[in-house]
Amino acid sequence: MEPAILKHRTMRSLGAITLFALAACGGKEAPVADTAAPVANANVAVAKQWVTAMNTGKAEGLAAVEALMADDGEMFRSRYVGFGFTWDPADDEGRMIVGTVTPGSPAAATLQPGDQFLSVRGLEVNEANMDKLDFRGKPGEVVDAVILRGEESMEIAVARGVIDAPISKAQSLEWMATGNAETWAPDTWELHEAVGNDDVVYVWTQSVDTDEGSGLPVDTHTVIRFQFNDVGQVMAVGNLSEDRFALEQAGWTITR
Repeated sequence: MEPAILKHRTMRSLGAITLFALAACGGKEAPVADTAAPVANANVAVAKQWVTAMNTGKAEGLAAVEALMADDGEMFRSRYVGFGFTWDPADDEGRMIVGTVTPGSPAAATLQPGDQFLSVRGLEVNEANMDKLDFRGKPGEVVDAVILRGEESMEIAVARGVIDAPISKAQSLEWMATGNAETWAPDTWELHEAVGNDDVVYVWTQSVDTDEGSGLPVDTHTVIRFQFNDVGQVMAVGNLSEDRFALEQAGWTITR
């Protein structure tokens, strides 16, 4: 499932499919019950429930994924150039410990959940600099680091690459669990439109949040694509949002 590119100025609602058949006698056309419409409507309701929970809070979002996603469902996160691992910035002891590793990512061959970063590009990791470490660079650029795995410290080198692999339901829950509950929900949000056709639903939302660093408001539109299985569970979900626009609103300069 690859999220389709939609812009909010050109979105069009998807109408329900109307089915007709020829009557057995007289050759007249007669309407046949449209079974697709009730299914689509039910899926739209689930998609709305999911989006509302995600914009309400961390606990609500986790509960929605647990309840509404199929066990073999997948989540497609926004593509980016990086390594493919997460860490919890709110660690009680101020440590930088790997939480999840995306399968197929550059980090997958080197890092494991539980690895602790001791230094990155020669700079010792501490609580004050964890979110300022020099992991940036162009695709293919190698970042050297030292990690602690169990009782053993080891030197590693990981090349940055494109991260676009989906993650499973279990991995989605693990990834979401590393989020900060206090800053999870936006300041305000609105569901503009939710439209569905059979097993696919699109939801268009708009949120306004405050950037922690600059204190500036950030207004972002997002289109989320859901795909459902035959029993109304989410099989795949992904979104497209205005990432660059959001950064520029917060005062960031995109140099390359």
